Amino acid sequence: MLEVCVDTLAGVMAAMNGGARRVELCSSLSEGGLTPSAGLMHAAATLPIPCYAMIRPRCGVFHFSDAEAEIMLADIATARAAGLAGVVLGAQADDDALNLPLLCKLTRAAGPLGKTLHRVIDVVPAPLLALDQAVSLGFDRVLSSGSKPTAPEGTAMIKRMVTRAGGALSVMPGCGLTAENVADVMRQTGAYEAHAACNLPAAGDHAFSDFDPPGGRFETSETEVRRMVRQIPHT
Repeated sequence: MLEVCVDTLAGVMAAMNGGARRVELCSSLSEGGLTPSAGLMHAAATLPIPCYAMIRPRCGVFHFSDAEAEIMLADIATARAAGLAGVVLGAQADDDALNLPLLCKLTRAAGPLGKTLHRVIDVVPAPLLALDQAVSLGFDRVLSSGSKPTAPEGTAMIKRMVTRAGGALSVMPGCGLTAENVADVMRQTGAYEAHAACNLPAAGDHAFSDFDPPGGRFETSETEVRRMVRQIPHT
């Protein structure tokens, strides 16, 4: 199956109509994805596709202060109240390993929601240990590029994660996936879920938002979603 990360309601619709099976709701995909607005959470929850909210209060690495942790707890409460299917979490301790006390608190707050550990697993010193910890914490899946900049570069580690997990959770490759390489990555790793943006430069006249970030504004493409869905191996 394909999960698509989006930062607009139009993006949710494009992902759904293109055949994605799940959506990761974000704001600021140009920053790697931050927590979506409460309004977007509530709007997406009315649609017939599972939507997970990214819980990330700022860009940068994943060492969060006590004040930021409280913001994350409040955002999880908003996701639950909106009726979303799940949340996407991650946090590091001072030694760069997973911040287990904070993650315990966040996963407890999420309650029955689905839980994905995001690419924090790609920047910890021991990703396989972090994978074991994710299982213990009750995560349903981890999103990973295999400790490399992109998933096609990290297939060896992703395969090790899939083997190590043994079905206890899903290891979902993400970052750098396209319709041209997704099938190869999934076959090499044994993964059965994939994560991608499937976006293209926004068409039309220039607007202020086209210059932030530099290079222009991108939007989810139903056509790109459909192209990728067609390439994902079916079992």
